[in-house]
Amino acid sequence: MRFKITFNRTGRQRMLPMDYQYYLSAWIYKVIGLSDRNFSNFLHSQGYSNGNKSFKLFCYSPLSFGKPIFWKEKSLFEIQSNQLTVSISFHLVEAAEKFILGLFNNQQIYIGDKFNGLDLTVANVERLPSFEARETVLYRALSPVVVSVLPEGKKYPDYLSPDNESYESLLCKNLVNKFNSIPGNISIESINPFRFETVGISRSKLITIKPYTMEQSKVRGFVFDFKLTCPSEIHHLIEGSGIGEKNSMGFGWVDSKKLENNII
Repeated sequence: MRFKITFNRTGRQRMLPMDYQYYLSAWIYKVIGLSDRNFSNFLHSQGYSNGNKSFKLFCYSPLSFGKPIFWKEKSLFEIQSNQLTVSISFHLVEAAEKFILGLFNNQQIYIGDKFNGLDLTVANVERLPSFEARETVLYRALSPVVVSVLPEGKKYPDYLSPDNESYESLLCKNLVNKFNSIPGNISIESINPFRFETVGISRSKLITIKPYTMEQSKVRGFVFDFKLTCPSEIHHLIEGSGIGEKNSMGFGWVDSKKLENNII
């Protein structure tokens, strides 16, 4: 279930940190907590669990704000537009639509750190159409897709590119674990069919999480187009919760594209 949120910029500040993902994620948790603090705390501290890992089962797109001025040396965007948009997805039942629409309407938000950021007010929330139901879907990753492994004896994970020979199997395993974490789902051990194929080139992106804090970390993902063949239930899961790891931090947001001449 996907929603598009339109913000109006209400303050005079124009500078937005390039690595704004953490601040946007924190706002989503805060808004959810205004309605149901227990659910917000559950998502933040636990998420849905399959016994080994937990998943938040929501995702969001990069902010859309026209053509900013990029201050590379300061890692800042200078925002020219008075209106910004972001899309948010939740893996929820259809009955939750009105709940989500009401939850985010008219909310106020500050996105940024103590030095730079934007004051925004939610002007509109609208439901987005669902992906076309088919077995093979052509996707475009609009935010970096994260797939990682933690080698034995290492403190930090290795972030893999889609060219890595283990990438497809790890991506599939992540989706299996997400699917099995959802209450009411019949547990599965594998996804059949499952075929992953990149289309064109992939580009690496390094994102800083919690910048300028003691908890600062860096996450590497890749943006690319890809074809994915799998059951419709898995496509529905991707639509609602993203693909790959760290979706609740804004990683793994994908949009579906039209297959040219229906060629698979």
